[in-house]
Amino acid sequence: MLTRKQHDLLMFIHNRIQRDGVSPSFDEMKDSLDLRSKSGIHRLITALEERGFIRRLAHRARAIEVLRLPENVDGRPARGAFRPSVIEGDLADTRDDVRLETSMTQLGETHEIDADTSTVPLIGRIAAGVPIEALEQGGSRVGVPAMMLSRDKEHYALEVRGDSMVDAGIHDGDIVVIRRQSTAETGDIVVALIEDHEATLKRLRRKGGAIALEAANPAYGTRVYRTDQVRIQGRMVGLIRTYS
Repeated sequence: MLTRKQHDLLMFIHNRIQRDGVSPSFDEMKDSLDLRSKSGIHRLITALEERGFIRRLAHRARAIEVLRLPENVDGRPARGAFRPSVIEGDLADTRDDVRLETSMTQLGETHEIDADTSTVPLIGRIAAGVPIEALEQGGSRVGVPAMMLSRDKEHYALEVRGDSMVDAGIHDGDIVVIRRQSTAETGDIVVALIEDHEATLKRLRRKGGAIALEAANPAYGTRVYRTDQVRIQGRMVGLIRTYS
């Protein structure tokens, strides 16, 4: 699933190629999305490329090829579109104002099934790769072994998208159980909200006055942010994998 800005940029590129036969310039992309600088466009382009929606052609200016469109274009699934095989449900929402900010009561509500099992809210998807929005959805729940949960603490679950944490044993399609907290220690795997609009699952490293979000896959680099650019939304305390 794409964030709103990623979706808008992809469709802008697609429409311009269809109209002009060439992709728009970065300045045109920046103006179309009303961004202040081209660095945001570079980040969006990289995200689209790493997810297989576009391809940049080497040694050619303004050369971007659209490989596929998102599932919701024209109301039809795109060819080769991702279809989750783990945890079915309506988790898609492309509103710009979607956040991991639900009320404390709603997000933390835990239903006990028996002495060994409880359920927690399954509130959406989280990227283990290029950051994407984490989504809130009410109604969906997932069974969790009670031993994963701390008493008097709030918990929620997220479906993992991406492969940047595979060396930590976290795979695409896994469900991670998160304990809601706003602080974390170096080495913790956390849900980090970046600049209030993108969320990612990464290992936290503190470096002086900066925060590094570290992948567990050599194909992905470590991203370093100022402390005011990152808010911790929770710490991973468990993982659930379904085999089909």
